[in-house]
Amino acid sequence: MRLEVDNVVQAYRTRQVLQGISFQIEAGDIGCLIGPSGCGKTTVLRCIAGFEPVLEGQIITDDAVISGPGFTVPPEHRGIGMVFQDFALLPHLKVLENVEFGLHSLPSTARREQALATLSSMGLAGTIDVYPHELSGGQQQRVALARALAPNPKLLLMDEPFSSLDAELRHRLSIEVRELLKERGTTALMVTHDQQEAFSIADKIGVILDGRLMQWDSAYQLYHEPANRFVADFIGRGVIVSGLVEEDGIRIELGLLKGGSAILTPGTSVDVLLRPDDIVHDDDSKLTAMVCHKEFRGADILYTLCMECGDHLYALVPSHHNHNVGEHIGVRLEADHVVTFPKHGDEKHPR
Repeated sequence: MRLEVDNVVQAYRTRQVLQGISFQIEAGDIGCLIGPSGCGKTTVLRCIAGFEPVLEGQIITDDAVISGPGFTVPPEHRGIGMVFQDFALLPHLKVLENVEFGLHSLPSTARREQALATLSSMGLAGTIDVYPHELSGGQQQRVALARALAPNPKLLLMDEPFSSLDAELRHRLSIEVRELLKERGTTALMVTHDQQEAFSIADKIGVILDGRLMQWDSAYQLYHEPANRFVADFIGRGVIVSGLVEEDGIRIELGLLKGGSAILTPGTSVDVLLRPDDIVHDDDSKLTAMVCHKEFRGADILYTLCMECGDHLYALVPSHHNHNVGEHIGVRLEADHVVTFPKHGDEKHPR
């Protein structure tokens, strides 16, 4: 199923929650919405599911309009599955009965067969006769997903489905869910507050702020080519440093950045986005910076580096280069993507 959200506006009383949201998910793809708490992520899901009306714009699945001003197809007629944040499993029903619950329109034999097949595909065949509270959090999440997928929905909506799980289980399940959805060819849209989770599962990611979609793009594009300052700051780690446009690049304290200046006037002052992977630790470099803070991450260390001018930078360094706070280390600039912003604006300069 192809999903299109076209200029959707939604409000609670006088407070406008969604302000002209537009994006598309092609059939079989997985989309994800991220953003600060209260930005409108879950409201988008609720509008798509049919739980909230649309004041302006429309929501289209394949070629059918399912929501528009004064028109809403009932949730049960949309062919959409939903996985809730709290799993919403029925505690008085066993696992098999929970999955069968979403198949009430089928005859009892077909209902059981379809529920068993779905549970088996998710590695849950051995849990059919236990109650939800007897399962681990990861197993409960799989049951909730099985119940949503058993009716073979063309579109699956997931509202922070892994938020109650520990980090390692969250990461593992996100990969498993992506593989399962791709295998079934199910189109999906997920809401999460976890960027790494979004990067793991989604083909396209939307960043929302105050009910507006800041950017809808791949994880790679969001990280390396953010559409504005908010996306640059929200996605991953990065810092903004001052730069001056020259004929052959952009001059910053660390050196000359090649590229990014083709459409800019030499002599223009700009702000430049630097990511941790733009700064390389090099013992032979004459340019040094002081280690102000360090975060050990196993395979690598994220250093916060203080420059003489007062700027600070991030550098992601293999963890066998273990330096102490207060130590000066050699660094050099190695930036493949040059992203600049006007000194007093919000939009980046086109590259």
